[in-house]
Formats: sequence, structure tokens, C-alpha cells
Amino acid sequence: MKNMKQILVTGATGFLGSRTVERLTEMPELSVRATGRKLNKNYEVKADNVHYILGDLNDSDFVAQLVDGVDCIVHAAALSSPWGSKDDFWQSNVNPTKLLLEAAARQDVKRFVFISTPSMYFEMKSLFGLKESNSLPRPINQYAASKREAERLIKAATVPYVILRPRALIGRGDTVILPRILRAHKEARLRQIGIGNNKVDVTPVVNVVDAIVLGMEAQGKALNEVYNISNGEPVALWHMLHGLLAKLSLPPLTKSIPLPLILTVARLMEWHARWFNGNQEPTLTVYGVGTLAMDFSMDISKAQNLLGYTPRQSVEEALDDFIEWHLQTSP
Repeated sequence: MKNMKQILVTGATGFLGSRTVERLTEMPELSVRATGRKLNKNYEVKADNVHYILGDLNDSDFVAQLVDGVDCIVHAAALSSPWGSKDDFWQSNVNPTKLLLEAAARQDVKRFVFISTPSMYFEMKSLFGLKESNSLPRPINQYAASKREAERLIKAATVPYVILRPRALIGRGDTVILPRILRAHKEARLRQIGIGNNKVDVTPVVNVVDAIVLGMEAQGKALNEVYNISNGEPVALWHMLHGLLAKLSLPPLTKSIPLPLILTVARLMEWHARWFNGNQEPTLTVYGVGTLAMDFSMDISKAQNLLGYTPRQSVEEALDDFIEWHLQTSP
């Protein structure tokens, strides 16, 4: 990786960050600073060129120490949740980005690769072939709003950047998307919504890491741009989930629920959570229902043409990776 020796990866103790660190260990010419709040044995990468420095990205002194001497920052740390307060998301997603950018500008960092989200495109309707240039609707939740604000800060800063918006990451190490589905199924809360023919973008984490490396290497017109990242081939969501349950020898889904009914229930649950339950995350959210019920696909031609991005792992292969890891690590 030309002119880059010291790489900082934030969120390195989580799913995407750890897989990024793992990939960078294959490049022995690089020294990797991996940071997070605390180590997780399932995500720790042991290699001679990886050094963990744990701390709080809201601490400006700690951030300055992290960034000192760094050539490239991969900022994957984030609070990712369909529910929560603005203060929590700003403290986790906006303020750390601001501090990292300020430190990066002082240290003349050559590249800032930011992991954003396509959640900022979300509307309660089916969406097809979304482009990075699409006008953005009002954020559906504080997570989407915080990522949108972080993107604004990055675009206004002086550090060369690449912003990635990867959709629905799955694969070895996933503790968010598929585990939530399996937990709901185990608790007998999972129902197919409607006839279940909606198609969505799903992205193997391996392919997102490929995009991160391409972002680190980006030059010329590929810099200072935003990129949608997915496999470019939407999959039938409920067919995929039925297949997941079958591969894990779990009981099949036999019940469905009409979209208008479950959407009404979700809105009532959100209202109750806000006013009577201390704003604790409800069992159902409007956003959660929408992601399971609506079509959602993005146009990835910009990443293909400017970054040279090509999805190399299929969704089916990523599901198999997840299943193997899940069976090894679940109690």
C-alpha cells in the first residue's frame, strides 16, 4: 500500500473492525493500531503487526495519541441501533468523528475511510436502485441522523476521505442482523411479514472489507466521494431466512402477519416506550418492520467504476460462514 505504513482502525473490537484488522495483517508492511473500548475474545486478532490501544474516542487527548504518526484512519466505530436518544448517538457517532478529523488534520493524515450507512435513504416504502446522489429524506431514527451529520463533518474537513455506505453486513462474526433474527425465532416472536416476496441488498462482510482496502488505496477522482456497497444483486429476504433456519435445523416459520397490522403495533410500541418506559428500545420499531417488509436495493456502479469494487463472495457463502461461526461460539 503505497506511502502508507501506520493504519488506525477504530471499532476494531467489533464485527467489521475486527475483520478489517484481520485483512490488514495479510500486509506485513503495515503496522495496525486497533482501538475499541474493550477486547472481545471472539474478535481479537493476534498478529505481530497489530497493536491494541483501548480507550474512549470522546477523550481528545486519547484521540490525539491514537492518531499521532498515522497515515490512514479507518473509522468503523459506531453505535448502531434502531432506537436510542440523540445524545447517545451524537456522543458515539458524531463527536468521535469530529475529534478524529481534527487530530487527522493536525497530523497530515493521508486518508480517512468512514463507514456510514444506507439507513439514511430509508423511507417506509420499497426503494430500488438507490444512487449516492439521491436526495435524502428526513432521518428515520437518530442513528441515521448521526451518520448523516458525521458525513457532513467529513466533507467539510480538509482530510482526503472515502465514505462507504454498506448495506446489511453478514458473515463470520455477525452479532447484529442474523443473531437478532435467531433470537426472535427462539422467543417465538418471529413472523413473516405479508407474503414475504420483498428483495433486499445484503452484503458479505468480506466484500465490505475489500471496499475498505480499495478506499485506503483510492487516488485521484476516486477520493472525496461517497459509495454504496452491497452485492448488487438483491436477495429474497424471507427465502434467505427460511433457508437459514433450515440449515440450523430449527423449526420453520409457519405464521405470517399483515404489514398494516404489525406496523400499527410497532407505532404503538414506540409511543409507549417514549412516554411510559423510559425510552427503552421496544420489541418492535417502525424501522425494524420496514427493513423486514420493504424492498431495498442500491446502485453500486459508482463503487465499481471509481474504486474498482467487485463483490467476490456470494450471500450464500457468507451465510455458511455465519452458520459455522455461530455454531462454534453460541453457548
